Amino acid sequence: MRDINERLNYLIQSVPAKVKQYSEQEFSVRIEGRWSKKEILGHLCDSATNNHHRFIKIQFEKQPFVIVPYDQNNWVLIQDYQYMPLDEIISLWSVLNRHILRIILRIPEEKLVYLCDIGDNKSFTFVELVQDYLRHMEHHLRQIFGTSEL
Repeated sequence: MRDINERLNYLIQSVPAKVKQYSEQEFSVRIEGRWSKKEILGHLCDSATNNHHRFIKIQFEKQPFVIVPYDQNNWVLIQDYQYMPLDEIISLWSVLNRHILRIILRIPEEKLVYLCDIGDNKSFTFVELVQDYLRHMEHHLRQIFGTSEL
């Protein structure tokens, strides 16, 4: 967990500065009907919102905790990230992830093995779900910034 905490803290510090190197216009370009960089960043806010709730509920609800998926495209569409100012999106992303980091830092060791039912007869432990959250974030950050080190 220490590696996860350190990496998440590093991203919270470095991503906003990296975003400022780009213009609003550069972040707004859609290519071939795919999400723009603003929408990808908005999607990461949605991921943070959903996982924030999961990371809390897993600790006190019936085990195994059932992960309820969400319709990612509709979340991005309805919240209209494409037309939201970029500085608002990155502020939201930063605040949400600082809060998630606080939650992760307070997870008791014994709860890290709690099971999460992710559907299709598959499950993750709580620690694997947290790892997957970070993996998912890094995947999308690479889409935004390329393969360069963040």
